[in-house]
Amino acid sequence: MILRTVDAALVAELTALVARAAAAILAIAPGDIATRLKADHTPVTAADEAADRVIAHGLARLLPCLPIVSEESRERATALGDTFALVDPLDGTKEFVAGRGEYTVNLAIVTDGAPIAGFIAVPALGLLYRGIIGSGAERLGLDPAVAPVAIRCRRAPAQGLVAAVSRSHLDPASEAFLARLPIGARITCGSALKLCRIAEGVADVYPRLGPTSEWDIAAGHAIVAAAGGIVTTPVGAALRYGRAEQDFKIPGFVAWGDPTRRIDPVPA
Repeated sequence: MILRTVDAALVAELTALVARAAAAILAIAPGDIATRLKADHTPVTAADEAADRVIAHGLARLLPCLPIVSEESRERATALGDTFALVDPLDGTKEFVAGRGEYTVNLAIVTDGAPIAGFIAVPALGLLYRGIIGSGAERLGLDPAVAPVAIRCRRAPAQGLVAAVSRSHLDPASEAFLARLPIGARITCGSALKLCRIAEGVADVYPRLGPTSEWDIAAGHAIVAAAGGIVTTPVGAALRYGRAEQDFKIPGFVAWGDPTRRIDPVPA
């Protein structure tokens, strides 16, 4: 199958699906988290698996022919075709286990290697972000009674940029890159929440020059782009998703709220 656009009805259904996955995480009692290490030595919990089941079942109902690549079940993906879903059912498991609210549920729809729609729930904060390329980005509450609010990346100030940085994965190359910028403040947090901060105009730049997985950033990429920003490779090229031959890994990226302020991480 191929999707070039995500219409309003499907946006509503996917929003509700991500909200249900967030509810499944919140329903897990602290004593029932059941953390264990996967083969790659990263943690997984009962909450990751519960959210993954909710999203898998929901997508099978809404888009039955859509391939799904999920952090917790990527073995289900076979031939991806033109359109597929990238899912991280609980991004920021370390933060979740530590009792911090900086974890998210990420769902992206990807066509021709680029995200066309992204949905990120922040269960502990009761928030949900969504962005549709060509239609804009919004922040809304997990409570359906909370009306959506349009969000937009901000024009970066000449001095005093706000950097979003990883709590658990801040690498030396990213630190060196930030040292070349007029950074006035930092927002430190886990998960794709950093990309949401770019999209809503709270932060200006988010570098991660070390490897990461496609499902970590695809949804946030869509939301940032829909809000007027950009997410590129470290040298400014377009990111491509669906690279099964690379185990769905991306060597690094930089997100900018104001595309006119972009600089390359490595000086010429």
